[in-house]
Amino acid sequence: MTAALAMLRRWARPTIGQRVLLALLAAFFLVWAMLVLYFYIQFRQQLAVDQGLKKLGRALTASLHEVKDEAEALTVMKAAATQFDTLRISGNPGGSTLMQLREGHEGRDGRLVYASPNLGARQLEGPLGQVTEADLGGSPYWVYGSDAGRWTLHLAEPPITGAWVVERNAGRVLPHLLLSFPLVLLPVWFAVRHGLRPLQQLADRIARRGKTDLSPIGFDPPYAELKPLTAALERMLQQLRDKVAQERAFVHDAAHELRTPMAVIAAQAHALAGAANAAERERAQLHLEQAIARASHLTQQLLDLALLDDAQGAAPRRIDLAQFTRQLIAQAVPQAMARGIELAFDAPDSLQADIDVPAFQSVLENLLHNAIRYVQDGAQVAVTLREEAEGLMLSVVDDGPGIPAAEQARVFERFYRGADGAAQQASGSGLGLAIVMQAVHRMGGQVSITEGLAPGRGVGFRVVLPVGLQRMTTSC
Repeated sequence: MTAALAMLRRWARPTIGQRVLLALLAAFFLVWAMLVLYFYIQFRQQLAVDQGLKKLGRALTASLHEVKDEAEALTVMKAAATQFDTLRISGNPGGSTLMQLREGHEGRDGRLVYASPNLGARQLEGPLGQVTEADLGGSPYWVYGSDAGRWTLHLAEPPITGAWVVERNAGRVLPHLLLSFPLVLLPVWFAVRHGLRPLQQLADRIARRGKTDLSPIGFDPPYAELKPLTAALERMLQQLRDKVAQERAFVHDAAHELRTPMAVIAAQAHALAGAANAAERERAQLHLEQAIARASHLTQQLLDLALLDDAQGAAPRRIDLAQFTRQLIAQAVPQAMARGIELAFDAPDSLQADIDVPAFQSVLENLLHNAIRYVQDGAQVAVTLREEAEGLMLSVVDDGPGIPAAEQARVFERFYRGADGAAQQASGSGLGLAIVMQAVHRMGGQVSITEGLAPGRGVGFRVVLPVGLQRMTTSC
């Protein structure tokens, strides 16, 4: 009983072999059905063109046409009756074909020469040269009449129905298909079993790998259909290797960056504890607060970057992007005013858009704060938001010291702060532009570096996002 249940469960599992077997069964069934349909259509066409009863009538008419003697005509009719009874294969039983021969061309008024025994007292009549349907003793019959020289010949037989044709041909075709099915199934089964062997070898290689083994599989399948699968697996493993390497580098850099503010916090805490007077305590407390703020800012940026590394972004939400941008810029105004920096914003009065709001906020805040942090006092920062052919365009441009051309290719790297003195002296962590790049990519957009506000000075960042925009009013 247990073995039977195990076998039943094994057969119940969906497998390629089962699908091939079912597909072959379905194909054979369709072939059988199409053959039966073909024979039925052929039968209907044959009825419309030339019925079998008419062929028999023409053949017998040709035999009787040159016969002049009544005895000889009777002999021909009896011989034909015997032949029809033994060789008739039209679908009606033997003896069902009725024959009648009369002398002359008077139809039923002519003298009867021969009549089939099964005809009895009934008489066959109908137009000559064509098959008509008549009722003989309460049963339908096809009747054919012809002019055979001295004689008038009539033949009759029960009509052959389409149901009989279908049933007869279905029974004739089915044994041949059942005989050929194993002959077709065995080569197909062998081909499927042999063709799936490389797939099993690939599965075995993957199963033998360790939990942390992300090395290339190194398997070259012999069949072209399996090459896309192995190529996709190799690409996935490469992406995982890159991701792991990126995370390791990120953790290493984060630990390195956090070590400096933590060391400053520890040093200033000791200085604050050992301060000899109020001035030293105030100075140590100021440095301690600055170190705590830098560590807090760095920690927040690390969290933002970790959230943006997630492949699944927030669901797009419809907002007035122009008003939302004005609110974010307003939050940066106090910091800009403290250094005399002029903020300018050019955008429509209202711009409805479906957008990943947290990601867009990260882009704008980091670009804006990055510009304010690195420009000199009294500089200008211009923010532009508008609709373009590619989608939504956001730009943040300043007239600060700019970025040397040799360093522009690396500014989006994590923890890269530039080689010039101004960048090194600024309080940034080197994560702002990396966050911008990651957020823009998550929204499916592009970010690029442009020229600044002044000739030869400043730098700009242009972001293009393929978001759904509803409408746009005149710019202010």
